Amino acid sequence: MGMMEEKVYHVEKKKGGLITMPFIFSNEICEKLAVVGFSANMISYLTSQLHLPLTKAANTLTNFGGTAALTPLLGAFVADAFAGRFWTILISSIIYQTGMISLTISSVLPKLRPPPCHANEVCKEADSGQLAVLYISLLLTAIGSGGIRPCVVSFGADQFDESDPKQKTTTWKFFNWYYFCMGASILVAVTVLVYIQDNIGWGWGLGIPTFAMALSIIAFGFGYPLYRKLDPTGSPFTRLLQVCVTAYRKRNTPMVSDAKLLYENGELDAALSIGGKLIHTDNLKFLDKAAIVTEEDNIKAPNPWKLNTVHRVEELKSLIRMGPIWAAGIPLITAYAQQGTFSLQQAKTMDRHLTKSFQIPAASMTVFTQTSMLLTIIFYDRVFVPVVRRFTGIDRGISFLTRMAIGFFISLIATFVAGFIEVKRKDAALAYGLIDNPHTIIPISVFWLIPQYCLHGIAEAFMSIGHLEFFYDQAPESMRSTATALFWLSISAGNYMSTLMVSLVHKYSAGNGGSNWLPNSNLNRGKLEYFYWLITLLQFINLVYYLCCAKFYTLKPIQVHKAEDDQLKEDRIELTSHV
Repeated sequence: MGMMEEKVYHVEKKKGGLITMPFIFSNEICEKLAVVGFSANMISYLTSQLHLPLTKAANTLTNFGGTAALTPLLGAFVADAFAGRFWTILISSIIYQTGMISLTISSVLPKLRPPPCHANEVCKEADSGQLAVLYISLLLTAIGSGGIRPCVVSFGADQFDESDPKQKTTTWKFFNWYYFCMGASILVAVTVLVYIQDNIGWGWGLGIPTFAMALSIIAFGFGYPLYRKLDPTGSPFTRLLQVCVTAYRKRNTPMVSDAKLLYENGELDAALSIGGKLIHTDNLKFLDKAAIVTEEDNIKAPNPWKLNTVHRVEELKSLIRMGPIWAAGIPLITAYAQQGTFSLQQAKTMDRHLTKSFQIPAASMTVFTQTSMLLTIIFYDRVFVPVVRRFTGIDRGISFLTRMAIGFFISLIATFVAGFIEVKRKDAALAYGLIDNPHTIIPISVFWLIPQYCLHGIAEAFMSIGHLEFFYDQAPESMRSTATALFWLSISAGNYMSTLMVSLVHKYSAGNGGSNWLPNSNLNRGKLEYFYWLITLLQFINLVYYLCCAKFYTLKPIQVHKAEDDQLKEDRIELTSHV
């Protein structure tokens, strides 16, 4: 029986590697193609097909974006606690597919949307039944992407054995490829798919990504025999809750005189601390009570609801310390979200002709965001890091905290510039007497919007990847898929914050004669530039807040296992591979 077990172990070790990448990437590419294919132009679908007022359509989108970015927490929990990453990705993809099919059907069947209306007619808004189909479809896609997003990155990294020095470098290359595939599929979505939706029809525009998603599920399933599938290690949320409950139970227990007397158990934490043990820190001392040993505690086999190790207490402390930096990412997403709502509406009123017969679809303007993001990633990796490394002596050029600060500053400039470009657009409308003709194209080139789109792309390359690096590096190692979910959670909060701001500004800026900063029907009569500058002010306050948080932030205190231990481990690995 022992021999059998050993054989199974070796077969499992040989699985994974580069051969699995096409199956995993196909799922990620199609998920991104579908998500962006839907959302990039969804504001046009809601306003032109379902005839929703502009602010209601913008808020429907940011609410959907918020919910879709909230569900990865649930997905990470399910994968870590009991289902494993493979099954979470597969089942979530099928749920996602169901939502896409129903949305595609609703765009084709006339009964599921209001009748079309011509220029200068009062359009009939979608009724509650038609909106219910839309919301259920969007909810299914949100739940589906919640299982795919946090697991694909971690599942891809699982395919490489970290203990094998040859494969360890491949893991980091995988992150670069992952980001690149994501960017490339977004580019296809904002060009090809948006063009089809605007010029051929929504049935085709939504049907193509639906079909692509179906193919990706089949491809991902076919890879089943090749994958390295790691067993779920139990939910990190349960461990965090156990520390909180234990600390509360022992709140009246007197504190120990020396931190060395707090409970430690290397065997118990072995699976959680492969990369190194977390060391006791002096802040958040009330949580230390969870590691105080009392007479009724069984040290050999402790009840985790009554006694916890220092390592587990420090896991919770690490997450709490990350909170303020995590929160700083939210206003950046709020600024970024405007590209899919108000910036797109600006583009729709401007001259988008490249040649006499061809014009760029308004939603394709985000191609400039994606291109500048991809180019910035290449520049950062190939030029910036090697040059800066000479001055700083840091392997990655600059710390992720500095990288995020640069992203915040560039994003602030993006919304500041956007306000001035809106003033220019309205001046052109006034000059040509088109202020009260919201559906007439103003003779001003859409390329005036390029600076704000490009600056958002550059900011994202610095801030969003810096944010991901921060979570991956500073989160306890047993919570890395949860850390990816935290990244999505900040995107969720940013979208909800955008909804709140749009609603409040729309409500409180309403004046006499129907004037409003963010009008529903005629953007030319609005004050969108004030809204952009309000976001700029918010981002400035946020940047000051972030710099204070970064200055006082304590990096995760980790004690790497001794070199002898590592050598011993390497020898053991070598020995087992020869057996």
